[in-house]
Amino acid sequence: MSYEGRISSGQICKIFDKNNRLHPNLSLQIKRGFSMKAENIQLGIAPIGWTNDDLPELGAENTFEQCVSEMALAGYTGCEVGNKYPRDVAVLKHKLDVRGIQICNAWFSTFFVDGKREETIAEFIKHRDFLHAMGAKVIGCSEQSRSIQGTTKSVFKEKPIFNDEDWKRMAEGYNELAKLAAEKGMKVCLHHHMGTGIQTPEEVDRYMAEVNDDVYLLFDSGHLYYSEGCQKAMLGVLEKYIDRIIHVHLKDVRDEVVAEVKAKDLSFLEGVKKGTFTVPGDGVIDFRPIFDILEKHDYKGWMVVEAEQDPALANPFEYALKGRKYIRETAGV
Repeated sequence: MSYEGRISSGQICKIFDKNNRLHPNLSLQIKRGFSMKAENIQLGIAPIGWTNDDLPELGAENTFEQCVSEMALAGYTGCEVGNKYPRDVAVLKHKLDVRGIQICNAWFSTFFVDGKREETIAEFIKHRDFLHAMGAKVIGCSEQSRSIQGTTKSVFKEKPIFNDEDWKRMAEGYNELAKLAAEKGMKVCLHHHMGTGIQTPEEVDRYMAEVNDDVYLLFDSGHLYYSEGCQKAMLGVLEKYIDRIIHVHLKDVRDEVVAEVKAKDLSFLEGVKKGTFTVPGDGVIDFRPIFDILEKHDYKGWMVVEAEQDPALANPFEYALKGRKYIRETAGV
């Protein structure tokens, strides 16, 4: 007996979450009927929960091998690249292979707006070749010209604003990166990020309008919610650009910390230390509509849990398990 198409995802979750004591089998059957297709999704986690790249004192005691071992134990099969990872391809591959982990992406900073085109492209080629050797298909980039994400400036009041010439430089640069990535059968996507010139939905719109169709988007739930303070704006970006989204970051947000960041004009990193971000299911974001949209549009690729917070306050392994459990129960993968 099939119930697909007769009940909303919200109702499904209510039935399952209430444990439906009268009809437990029906509850389980309905939940399974609305799971994301496991064959489409690969689930990874970012090492930033163990050691923070921007604040290396957070998690300085956590080793690379502890990090990737705990990722595997928590049930993830992929990860991005952190500052403690070996850069020797053979060494890194061995360390990951024995744990059943693969590299799916690694952050790359671009500086096209600042006029550093040649330097950016030269570094990108080295980065591309490393990721290609590791088997990754996606290169997530962030335009870091005038970024304040690593400074003490107010993340809401002092972020950079790009002018028309800035956008032109950025687009020309990213179009070139897409061509270079294609040489290795890879794709480039932009990671919109707090404290940068591409933070808001309007700035994402401008980026998507300026670049060629072979330049893509990395959707980050936490950064969009943080920027706009609401689920609607975040989901709007996902719906609008779903056909050009090739990588997904699942990041939750603590509303009370965002409110403090705004009220006190705090920096991005001050917010991180106070706990702005957390794993899915531990904050304010409802991820069910995100999973519904991805499934509806037959998204194929990585979903990566990314939740930078102080590991002394939020044990990385325990939070990795918490996020994995939530995704399994909510998305069925």
